[in-house]
Amino acid sequence: MTPDMSDVTRTKNGNPIRHWRRNAIELAALWWSRRHGHAPPTSDTGARPLAERQQAGQSGTDTADGTKALWRMRTTVRDEPGSLAALCAALAGLRIDILSLQTHPLAQGTVDEFLLRTRSDLEASAITNAVAQAGGTESWIERADAHDLVDAPTRVLGLATRTALDAAELPLALRQLLGRCTIRSLPAHSPGSGRAQESAPVEGALEDTVMRLRAPEGGVITVERPYLPFTPTEFARARALVELDARLGPRVPRGQDVLTLPEGNAITVRRADTSDLEAAKEMHARCSARTLGMRYHGPVGDADRYLRHLLSPRFGRTLTVETASGRVVGLGHLLWDGDETEVALLVEDEWQHRGVGSELLGRLVTMAVEAGCENVYAVTQASNTAMVAAMRGLGLPLDYQIEEGTLVITARLDATPVASRLPYDHAAQPHGTPAGRD
Repeated sequence: MTPDMSDVTRTKNGNPIRHWRRNAIELAALWWSRRHGHAPPTSDTGARPLAERQQAGQSGTDTADGTKALWRMRTTVRDEPGSLAALCAALAGLRIDILSLQTHPLAQGTVDEFLLRTRSDLEASAITNAVAQAGGTESWIERADAHDLVDAPTRVLGLATRTALDAAELPLALRQLLGRCTIRSLPAHSPGSGRAQESAPVEGALEDTVMRLRAPEGGVITVERPYLPFTPTEFARARALVELDARLGPRVPRGQDVLTLPEGNAITVRRADTSDLEAAKEMHARCSARTLGMRYHGPVGDADRYLRHLLSPRFGRTLTVETASGRVVGLGHLLWDGDETEVALLVEDEWQHRGVGSELLGRLVTMAVEAGCENVYAVTQASNTAMVAAMRGLGLPLDYQIEEGTLVITARLDATPVASRLPYDHAAQPHGTPAGRD
């Protein structure tokens, strides 16, 4: 499910004034404040407002010896000589080790982003108070972990590689690049009506905590985070990732697995995309009205209209199940829904109750875990006992909500994900290779 975006007026920031001389001169102050010889700790990176974290008693994360903590901090300083030096001196006064620094020039002032190593008993409020006394404003701080020790160029190159291999990785790469944020993709045309949607400028648009980017196929990608305005540097990085995705064109990994059902039938599970549209429509034609109604929760005649959207890697990942003759008999979708993730299944009537749905669901949940999702949800009808049983079969903590016959089941991905339940015959077989007769 990809919900409609609310209309937000966007404006472009002015061109940033870049003072490279300031950065070069004041780096000396940064390195004098460094301390060395501490092992990196591990922690969660939940991005919450400072006051909320202090109320929760979060003061950082210790290393194995219980002495040190990592923090990520941003603060805005005046763009004038000595401002960065004063900030570094204030941190050095608290014996804080500055591990890395990124500068984000603005039209007025500069946002400095630090990775800090501190004593485990040093409170976030002590750090931000010292920064404020040194001239920092609009400070924001959160706990960091070992992943933040990777420098920005290395992180961006890694995300670019992931995006290059799989078009479905773009929203995930943007989220890892920009931190905890909500990403929504709106197609160029409504999948239900075919009507044109609002588009973004070719160069994108940025306003405070919201950026809009032109999607490669002409739709809109909206990125929003509640607490921290985006800088022009972050906007440029995000736009570069989207431009890379557009140049590479549609692509999905082509590996596949051949599995054996308990009855002895061989099936093939692989990634799908819009090239599978006609085969998916043919499966729709073989499905009963009840099966289609359970899946799409609306008029059965509209089901085909949504397939192109569902199969597009821009909005998530799709797995298909094929028989030995290449006939599609099942589809499983993992759909990026803002900052949430939906799973949805459709299995042709003749192939139901054979373990196909459970196999698809287990694989989708595994992909969600690998993508860093905290939970997945399924929307179905209370009478869809097969979907309920498949969700329960994951062995994960579940939450249930029901309203007017519609059931929403949310699985929390804080337990070991379910692996494939079926035996493998072959792995990574080339796409299109038949596995035998039905």
